[in-house]
Amino acid sequence: MDYRQPSDRKSMHTRIVQELGLQIVSGRFKSDDKLPAEALLCTEYAVSRPVLREATRVLVAKGLVYSKPRVGTVVKPRREWHMLDPDVLHWLLQASPQNEFFGLLTTVRSIIEPAVAALAAQHATADDVASIHEAYQRMESASTPEELLQPDLDFHSRIADATHNDLLANLCNMLSLALREAMKHSNRRPNLHELALPRHKAILTAIESRDALGARQATLVQLEDARTALDVVLGQG
Repeated sequence: MDYRQPSDRKSMHTRIVQELGLQIVSGRFKSDDKLPAEALLCTEYAVSRPVLREATRVLVAKGLVYSKPRVGTVVKPRREWHMLDPDVLHWLLQASPQNEFFGLLTTVRSIIEPAVAALAAQHATADDVASIHEAYQRMESASTPEELLQPDLDFHSRIADATHNDLLANLCNMLSLALREAMKHSNRRPNLHELALPRHKAILTAIESRDALGARQATLVQLEDARTALDVVLGQG
């Protein structure tokens, strides 16, 4: 279930998960803090204990809390949270200073994506290369930052798919929500096409040439450019 965009008829269960999850991630409840007692939360949200316990189980599954009889529901240390869970990522985006969160994301991308591009250069099929090329062509055709966003995401996800390593591709996919938010900001910088497209083209060319080392280096250059773009845009805020 996705708690990021609840419908108009969202259940109280959904609201409890969303509100408590955000309060935990934002630091309103800290590590080893107990959440308010069941009776208090049931009164606050006007729900039964089974509804509250169902919501608590969701937070447990996301690594945010643990529950014990006669102890209650306790917040777990940040290092134990399931950071790549889409809802936890969304709450982190809401609760963290943008430059801080995107700095963490760019560091993670710099570790993963160069290796992904190198593997893609080694293992991509002709169809994979054509698919990456098609995404790049749509990037070239985009006339606004909004139009560029989906082709840019497709470009990177297709490179991950081209590794033919399901675990690696899935890891990259789990970062896609955070990546989308970062790109919404970085793609607002001036001279976007002149700066971003040549760096993506270099990655594509290296993969087409089966040049693993070149693909790795081109990705590092592109990511450093993305870091600079975020600094420029967020610095303007």
